[in-house]
Amino acid sequence: MNSETSRRSLRKALLAMLAAAAGAALLLLTLVLPAEYGVDPLGTGEAFGLLGLSEQPPAAVTPQAATFAVDVVRFELASFESVEYKYRLPAGASLQFGWEASGATVFDLHAEPDGAAEGFAESFSSGKADADYGTYIAPFPGIHGWFFENRSPLPITLTLTTAGFYRTATEFRDGWEMPRQLPPVSETLVP
Repeated sequence: MNSETSRRSLRKALLAMLAAAAGAALLLLTLVLPAEYGVDPLGTGEAFGLLGLSEQPPAAVTPQAATFAVDVVRFELASFESVEYKYRLPAGASLQFGWEASGATVFDLHAEPDGAAEGFAESFSSGKADADYGTYIAPFPGIHGWFFENRSPLPITLTLTTAGFYRTATEFRDGWEMPRQLPPVSETLVP
């Protein structure tokens, strides 16, 4: 093998290495960084739908510190009477709920974060209806629940049913605060 052939082979090898490095860098910038790390310097990750692939999916099971409880409470509301009913929940706790009323009721599902200024509340769902159902997930620790008001000339009956990982509920009515300790489901089941 002569020296000219050696130089050509070396040159081809170096060019091949440079081409491979450039191709790897291009793949890194266009595919790997957007898909694995959410970094999209060229905008190709968004174009190819790769952004967000690196995010962890929500867990299917979330361990809870409290015991599972079910609460059913019934309110008789006279014309223009209101009540608030709230649960103490940690951040991330879920609350399954359903409420039904014998007539249209003004409602507001809201929460007061621990440590918030007096009177501060964040509203999550409000309106006027005779029923509502769903799952609420507490975004922060605090008290979470409903304000209900009967704005009709006739009395209404409202039944609220909840299930979740809570131990206490509080009823607020006419300036009074009535806390309740709620037993876990295991204590409420009849053998």
